[in-house]
Amino acid sequence: MKITANIITLNEEKNIEEVIKSVRKVCDEVLVVDSRSSDRTCEIAESLGAKVVKQEYLGDGPQKAFGAPLAKYDWVLSIDADERLDANAIEAIKKLDLDSTTYDAFSFARKTFVGKSFIKLWYPDRVTRLYNKTTCGYTTAGGHARVDTKNVKDLDADMLHYSYDNYAQMVKTSHKFITRGAKIAHEQGKKASAFDPFLHGVGALFKALVLKGGVFHGVNGWNVAVISAFSSYMKYALMLEMQENE
Repeated sequence: MKITANIITLNEEKNIEEVIKSVRKVCDEVLVVDSRSSDRTCEIAESLGAKVVKQEYLGDGPQKAFGAPLAKYDWVLSIDADERLDANAIEAIKKLDLDSTTYDAFSFARKTFVGKSFIKLWYPDRVTRLYNKTTCGYTTAGGHARVDTKNVKDLDADMLHYSYDNYAQMVKTSHKFITRGAKIAHEQGKKASAFDPFLHGVGALFKALVLKGGVFHGVNGWNVAVISAFSSYMKYALMLEMQENE
């Protein structure tokens, strides 16, 4: 069974070549859904044999879902431009019998890096990325992108996620996720109390440092824990602000 790689992009010229080279080891078609990049993303992708389709950004889930009907093959590997398949993932995919499997999709453990530092606190961070588009697909609802199926097999394989160049970039990017999370919650009619920012902020810090053992992960564990706590606090603080401005 052949596989189409589906990559969503926006100004990813520094990443697009490496991710295409990564998926070429297991995929027979590479489809890039580009949100009208202003850099050389599309040019580089096309030079490497990828099929490029331009689409204004719809949100992570809807953007990934948009590409599925355009895929030549039924099995789709969804991967972001800042991700790569680890060697164990390549071997695991090659061993799959996708013609006869009873599963709708397969998940990978994801290793996230800040610069060159592997963030153990977030591992394994399971993500379902290889799926049969005839039986399931990405949900178009708001929030984080996810494949809508429970018939998933967890592979003993890793996806590498080079999410941030440094902690400064991580802090800057967190603002986008805080704002988006608060906006989605508000639009869904969820309410925040005056205590929620504190409770969720402290809860996130306790979860990261104690329940997930971040306290033993050195500086990286503490950095991620504090940023996570701040993000949780500010999400609910923004929700309160939105409620007051109604």
